[in-house]
Amino acid sequence: MVKVLLVLLCFVFPFLAVLLKDGPSLKVLWAFLLQLLGHIPGVIYGIYQVVKD
Repeated sequence: MVKVLLVLLCFVFPFLAVLLKDGPSLKVLWAFLLQLLGHIPGVIYGIYQVVKD
């Protein structure tokens, strides 16, 4: 259930979903930068980070 909510959060704020899953790390910065470059790359990266295990 938590993963589903994080994936839904990825569509709005990908960096926040990665932050909630992994904590403060370089992955959060990547998600934020990708979202600044274009929203879709940030969403894809955020979903990838949330669902990978």
